[in-house]
Amino acid sequence: MKNLILISIIAISISYSCNDDFLNTEPLDEVSEEAVWTDPALAEAFIYDIYNGFGNAGFYEQQMASMTDEALFTHPGRGINVVTESRSSSTSQGYIMATYDYSNLYSRIRSSNIAILNLRNPQFDDPEQVAILLGQAYFLRAYYYNQLLRFYGAVPIVDFVYELGDDDYTIARNTYEECVNFIIDDCDSAAFLLKDVEELDGRATDLAALALKSRVLTYAASDLHDEATAKAKSSTISSYANYELLGYTSGSRTDRWQKAKDASFAVLARTDHAYKLDLTQPATVTEAIENYSSIAMGGGSNVVSADGKIDLILGRFFNNLKDESGAYIGLYNGPNGYHKWSGNTPTQLLVDDYETITGEKFNWSNPVHASAPYQNRDPRFYATIMYDGSNWKVRTDDVINLDPVSQIQAGQYEIGNASGTKTIHAGLDTRNSSIEDWNGSYTGYCYRKFTDPDPAIVDQNTRQQIPYPILRYTEAVLNYIEACIELGQEAEARTWLNKIRFRSGMPAVEDTGESLRDRYRNERRVEMAYEEQRFFDARRWMIAATTLGRKVTIISIFGTLKAGKEVSVYAYNTDNYTYTYTVNTLDPGIENRAWLDKMYFTSFHRDEINRNTKLIQNPGYD
Repeated sequence: MKNLILISIIAISISYSCNDDFLNTEPLDEVSEEAVWTDPALAEAFIYDIYNGFGNAGFYEQQMASMTDEALFTHPGRGINVVTESRSSSTSQGYIMATYDYSNLYSRIRSSNIAILNLRNPQFDDPEQVAILLGQAYFLRAYYYNQLLRFYGAVPIVDFVYELGDDDYTIARNTYEECVNFIIDDCDSAAFLLKDVEELDGRATDLAALALKSRVLTYAASDLHDEATAKAKSSTISSYANYELLGYTSGSRTDRWQKAKDASFAVLARTDHAYKLDLTQPATVTEAIENYSSIAMGGGSNVVSADGKIDLILGRFFNNLKDESGAYIGLYNGPNGYHKWSGNTPTQLLVDDYETITGEKFNWSNPVHASAPYQNRDPRFYATIMYDGSNWKVRTDDVINLDPVSQIQAGQYEIGNASGTKTIHAGLDTRNSSIEDWNGSYTGYCYRKFTDPDPAIVDQNTRQQIPYPILRYTEAVLNYIEACIELGQEAEARTWLNKIRFRSGMPAVEDTGESLRDRYRNERRVEMAYEEQRFFDARRWMIAATTLGRKVTIISIFGTLKAGKEVSVYAYNTDNYTYTYTVNTLDPGIENRAWLDKMYFTSFHRDEINRNTKLIQNPGYD
């Protein structure tokens, strides 16, 4: 046997020594660029890698909601305060999620450009596959450019591939209008190439391209991007010499709104995604909570209605085989009394914007509202927010004896006996809790939306598989409603607005004029909570000073034992307790929110300006 092995080794050695290609063998862990574009499978792998620019989409530990009036991030010192307090500068920009990072996005755009360049002249014979891959490349380039556009304003359009040895790597910003047109062209190309392509989880389709087009054109028609309107509302923008980098300097806003309406209606026509939008009256509260929760759960069977319709158009999906941080949203945001981190906690500002079930605006001056603030609210409130007394999963073994009924405890409560001996029990889900108080919510709430209710997902080592909604059918419906309002087509706007409200268990609206616009904006706020819409909506509507710039409000809750009642282990119970609710302002030492108009756009980092001397900085950052 030893002799046989030796002979084999000698034979192999002789074979290699006689082979002229031995010294030219390619590495086993790399593939040449030439090989990629001659092999359909490798070309597909290249395209799929570009999707990695999605990162965790919106499912990072620090979410954009906490840079708006939706939420407060519990753990300070991570750059969010720099944004919320308007202290951002070109050297200290504050927190920027990876999905809006300038360098990261241009890296993905470069890959898209490489793919487009090679797939325009394919080197393998499979026209259908070429069309699918090329369509995805166009969509991805459009998507990443729009991420840049809505965050920074106009950026340099690079639709070619830089090579080593090029004479000049500097490039000026295109105009805002040129950027919009470029993105729309890519969306149109993607929609054409991907028409009738089978939908796959996490992959672009023609409908995704149409939905992105709806978003881009809706933003483009908004106040922030119309020169006369923006300059009238902001002295910072009015004094900026290069408004063409921020918006349109000519043309008709009416025409822009009409384009936004048409683009949105093209999505609406695809009724296979019109999830439960055919109701003729409000769903029951139970049905409405299930409707909204199902949408938030993403692409599972519980989301699809009886006729097979699904709201999600494009999502970032998470696979349990990969330990991705986006699968830990329950851990990041759940209550500390469940050994979670209470990260992006809802503000009282958001809670107050959920209407009552009758469609009435909630008002703390109304004694009925103030005495029971969590009763008879918009069903989406119950599907989005964990509040004092709400039911949740069974507590962990080490906590269950303190809360046998598994309800959120966000206040302080008397416990004791009828003789008058009383002590104060600090709620398990507060910063005075006996369970990991450092992770307690400051606001009195935790977020429930996007959290898998499966009781098996209880600890820090359990992942969930809820996709983040990058594009939803409902967003296009809201875009359509907004365009109709701005075009004066109020009856059509109300028709579609009420479709969303009926699905959500809410009564029809009959508002007109400015009242209808306000009602629509509030509807968008609660429907799209925690989906990164508020960050941009408050900016493009130019209402940030009166919304994002507000001081954070929080709730303080106290439960007083009623006369003759005896409680040894606390549980929410209005027979035993009288509850008082007090709205307070967050201690400014934790976060002191303020708004400066420079925050309408993010700065270009000083290092980027130094690398590319043709870049013109955004207003307010000189």
